[in-house]
Order: sequence, then structure tokens, then C-alpha cells
Amino acid sequence: MSVFWIKTFQLLLCFAILIVLHEGGHFFFAKLFGIRVEKFFMFFDYKFHIFSTKDKWFARLFPRVAKNETEYGIGWIPLGGYVKIAGMIDESMDTEQMKQPVQSYEFRAKPVWQRFLVMVGGVLVNFLLALFIYAMILFAWGRDTLPMKGVSHGFAYNEMAENLGFQDGDIPLKTDGEIIEGWDGNVFRTLSEAKVVTVLRNGSEITLTMPEEGVNLLDMIDTDPRFIAVNVPSVVDSVMPGSPAAKVGMKSGARILSVDNSSVEWWGDFDQVMARKADILAADCSHEDSVRLRTLPLVFLNEGATTPDTALITLTADYTMGIFKTPYQIYYKDAYVHHDYGFFESLPAGVSYGWETLKGYVSDLRYVFTKKGAKSVGSFGTIGNLFPAVWDWGVFWNITAFISIILAVMNILPIPGLDGGHIFFLLVEAVTRRPPSEKFMERAQMVGMILLFALMALALFNDAVKFLF
Repeated sequence: MSVFWIKTFQLLLCFAILIVLHEGGHFFFAKLFGIRVEKFFMFFDYKFHIFSTKDKWFARLFPRVAKNETEYGIGWIPLGGYVKIAGMIDESMDTEQMKQPVQSYEFRAKPVWQRFLVMVGGVLVNFLLALFIYAMILFAWGRDTLPMKGVSHGFAYNEMAENLGFQDGDIPLKTDGEIIEGWDGNVFRTLSEAKVVTVLRNGSEITLTMPEEGVNLLDMIDTDPRFIAVNVPSVVDSVMPGSPAAKVGMKSGARILSVDNSSVEWWGDFDQVMARKADILAADCSHEDSVRLRTLPLVFLNEGATTPDTALITLTADYTMGIFKTPYQIYYKDAYVHHDYGFFESLPAGVSYGWETLKGYVSDLRYVFTKKGAKSVGSFGTIGNLFPAVWDWGVFWNITAFISIILAVMNILPIPGLDGGHIFFLLVEAVTRRPPSEKFMERAQMVGMILLFALMALALFNDAVKFLF
């Protein structure tokens, strides 16, 4: 099965789980308070649907189910899902129903506190689901941590980091006096928000003072090379058959010593040389000049060999030589510390991990409203690429839990059309003792939907730019 379909199936399964459970949160509280739910759909069913319990063939096979007041179904647009609750203005924009006399089973007939729980139910389920998944991940697979001191060769830093006082080989140990638990993506956020960073340099602890306003997180990760990266010796994990590297005799386990007449010790050195080469090649030049610039000297030492090989290698059209680097997870595999969790131990640990993930995501939201942050907003392509190219249940559930937190946070925002918009207006009603007019709610819903469609259009555009360019 191709990588595209593996990622697609993981994305659809993730969406299906999260959508059904999110809408199930609304459904549960609506049914609990005797509110009629007319439709419960996974994915949107504009004009037509894939499946419905009201379909004629289904009604003939299961007549009792088909007579249920709620129509269950699957739509064809995987942008979300919905429950159509009687007596409220939602994405269905069923204004005709709102013109009829109020019925006891309608949403609008219920007290504010019940309507509040109906609207917050989806967000609540998403958040609790994320905590549960994280707990079960710890119970099933445990947790592997790479201690900072376990990175024996230290870290490589880009020019931005060097201007702040970091040096290649430094190992960050503490931020603002708090010990950094281990190396993962959270280290970027921790460093960006720190006032003081303590690093281990040549056996001694050195204190670095960070800018008062902090460091922009997007600038730290959206550069090549990144702000900080694990130092890994330039050992080749594998070589693609028929690639430029294979043609010059490079084999798995080879150590790259020099490329384009620049000495190479770590993969960070290699990346810097190749990034400079790519910048030069990206400039306008003739085909002959491109071929000439893509041919460069390479020195490497195959595993078991005593004498280095020197060759002229011609990069591919996308400026690569067909090698896979030895990842730091493999190189430092013996330095990892594994911790197993019993069932009852995993529950508070999962809650703690989920809470820290939530705080980190909320903190990062401020970058969405910057020019660079807007460019990073993505849709299906961006989310799909979060999943691995091979099916890994541990990774799948980890990503699903994270997306569940994203859905919870995004839906609680006080934007008309989202759950948070309805919740905001309910809180206003609770304070003023008077609900907003139906006309106002209709207009607010329409504005919210326009905003959401605009955001989706931006996300799709960003994905298209990344794919095409």
C-alpha cells in the first residue's frame, strides 16, 4: 500500500473517531435533558449522503430503527460532523423551525444551564478523550525519555542561537532554574519562553541570559538548520539503490567526511553545506550551469574500510544524493530511559501529560495571528503528514490525542458558528437574563460560517502552495 493511502486511512480514522465522540458529547446531554436530536451525522451531507438510517433500503431491513426520531448517517464532506438539535440555530440554518411555537422538547425551551451543558459536551468529550488516550498510551507502551545529558555529543545551533550565546556542543540543562526533563519538541517552546538558560559546556555549567521579550518560536523551528538540533555523527543509515550516492560506491554505515570541499563531522555540518548549495542552485541559471553546480566533490569512508573514497557526485534535480541519515533516536538508543506504567499509575500521568500538552498548545496559539503563523495554517495535507508512512498504533493514538486537544481548544473559542460562540451567548443570557434575538443569532451564525470557510480556504491554499512549490 502506498504512503499516501496509509496516511489517508489514518487521517480518516482519526477524524471519524473524534467527530463521532465530539458530536456524541452534544447528543448525550441533549438526550439527558429530553431534547430532540433530529440528525446525527459523521461528515457533512450537503445535497446527498453516503448512508442514512432513513434510506429506503435500510428502512425495509430495519423498520424499527428507521422510525427512530434521530436520523443517523454518514455524509460525503469530511470537514466535520454535526447533530441537528431541535429548536436551535446551528449550521443547518433551519429558520423555518424557529418560526413555529416553542415545544417542550426543543433546545430553546430548556433552562440556560442545560443548554450550556449541551453545547460544552463536545469540547468536554474531546478533552477527556485526549487525557484517556494519553493514559492508555503510557499504560500500553510506557514512555521513553532521552535525558539531555544522554546526548553525549551535545547539540548543534544555528546562527540565531549563536547570537544569543549558545555554542555547538552545549547541552541545555535548565530553564529559569527548572530541569529540562529530556529532549523532545517541547524543548523549543521551553527555550523560547525562558529568561535564563543553564547549559553544560566542556564539563561546566554556564548561564545564558535570554532576551526579555523571549524568542519567537516560529523563527526557531521554521529555519534550516533549526535553532537547536541533536549532534549526530555523519553516518549514513542507508543508501537508495540507483541513487547518486550508490553510483559512487557509498554503502550503508559509511561516514561522510567532506562535501563540496567543506569538512563534515555532524549531520548539522552536512545540512548547512547542502542548504547553501540549494540556495545557489535555486537562483536563475542555465541548464548547463545547473548540472555543473550540482556536481561536487565528496569524501566518505565506508564501514570497515581503512581508506576514504573520493568522488565527484552529481546531485539529483531536487539537490539530494539519495541517502538516509542515521536518526538520533537510533544513534542514542542506549541512552533512552524507559518507564513502564501500571493501569492506575498511568491515569494521573496521562492527565498530567495531557494538561501540559494543552497549556503548550494554548501558548502557541498567539503565533497564529502573525504573518508567519498564518502561513503555517494547514488543512488535510498538513494534518495528514503528521501521521507516519507506516502504520504505528502508538504514534496514531498519540497524534489522535493531540488533534483531539486541538479540536477542544478551537471549538471553545468564542467564534459564532463554533460551540464557543453558542457558549458565549448563553453566558451573556445568564448574566442579562435575556436571550439574544433569533435574528441576531442567525446573522451571528452566518458570520461565523463565513469566517470558518475563509479559514478553511486559507488552510487549503497553504497546503496547495506547499505541495506545488
